[in-house]
Amino acid sequence: MSLETIFSLCGALAMLGWLGLVVAPTTDLARRLYPSLVAPVMLGLVYAYLMISFQGEAPAEGGFGTLEEVKALFSVDALLLAGWIHYLVFDLFIGAWILRDSQSHQINHFLVIPCLFLTLMAGPIGLLLYLLLRAMKGQASKSQAS
Repeated sequence: MSLETIFSLCGALAMLGWLGLVVAPTTDLARRLYPSLVAPVMLGLVYAYLMISFQGEAPAEGGFGTLEEVKALFSVDALLLAGWIHYLVFDLFIGAWILRDSQSHQINHFLVIPCLFLTLMAGPIGLLLYLLLRAMKGQASKSQAS
């Protein structure tokens, strides 16, 4: 299987999880099972395969100690793909956490959707937006209780 095919399949697996978070937020499959277990395990296996199978192709100067070392690692397409899968897994996992947390704090799902979108597109920004939204919801709840 080509790296391009693996890239496409992994992207589709992740997008299925994001779709579930947005359109079926109350189903256990979309809230917990798929984005927090099924997709991370499937993508994690592909990640492990790439990291193990292509580690020998990493340039000697590759590593994680400096930006140049990381750049050298990512000069190997299979390791670049592994890095992308890393993003797919963790962003989806955080998206699922955002959804579950928003439900436990009774935050309107339509307010959460932009946070999910930004988490998909720019992980930390989406998470920060959600945490801000949650803090504002907490402040509003305290004001109403007073």
